[in-house]
Amino acid sequence: MVLTLGLLIAAVAVTGTMVVSSRRTRPVTLAAPLQIYPVSQATPGQCPAGTRGITAQSGAGPTCYGLSQGIAIRKVADLRVQKSRSKTGGYDVAVTLRPVDRHAFAQLTRATVGRDLAFVVRDRLVTLPRVDMAITNGKVIVTGPPDRASANRLVHELKGT
Repeated sequence: MVLTLGLLIAAVAVTGTMVVSSRRTRPVTLAAPLQIYPVSQATPGQCPAGTRGITAQSGAGPTCYGLSQGIAIRKVADLRVQKSRSKTGGYDVAVTLRPVDRHAFAQLTRATVGRDLAFVVRDRLVTLPRVDMAITNGKVIVTGPPDRASANRLVHELKGT
């Protein structure tokens, strides 16, 4: 009886450890670098040749987003869809940066509070989040996908897949 109870306790302890360790995430290597640029201006129409910017569709048609010096991220600690904390029934995309990228991203967001950042993958604007506050802990939440399918699509686009 004592031996059986001891084995049961050991099995629970091992299983508990396995469950905890399986929830840890491995770094996600992006298929293409995620370029993050501060947006310096947005003007209607295509970007003129030689302009440091990217053209993308907005509600008003093509828009040229002028870009300032940014950073490139090749791996993230975590990238996933999560339930929104601010919108009932909504979803957000959570990106956790690796320590090596956190300082550069913190500097970038300190300088762009109240402005937009362009998240660009393979020369395509993926999303244009507004920086509400400096992000110094490396935990980025992109809000706004209208449903889970859109949030999943955004995760795939950020991964470059």
